[in-house]
Amino acid sequence: MNVARQKMYYFYILRSKKKGKLYIGQTPDLKNRVRSHNNGENKATKPNLPYELIFYCAFNNKKDAINCEKYFKTTSGWKRLKRMLQNTLSK
Repeated sequence: MNVARQKMYYFYILRSKKKGKLYIGQTPDLKNRVRSHNNGENKATKPNLPYELIFYCAFNNKKDAINCEKYFKTTSGWKRLKRMLQNTLSK
């Protein structure tokens, strides 16, 4: 089986170590995006630095990553997210 290296897109969740607030996003470069959040380069996350990556999911296309982000930003998505990560969020 030939596994070619393909571009991946990531849905991710960050948690503020300072206030426990969650941030949801998507990106093609997860490592760089987390670094940029922690360097204060994002207006939405800057007030609650630093952040830790608590969850991510990889997709082989951008549209699915965006759809995942949109879903988890809905009320029903937030509820599901809190159930999925209940042990992580209780720490």
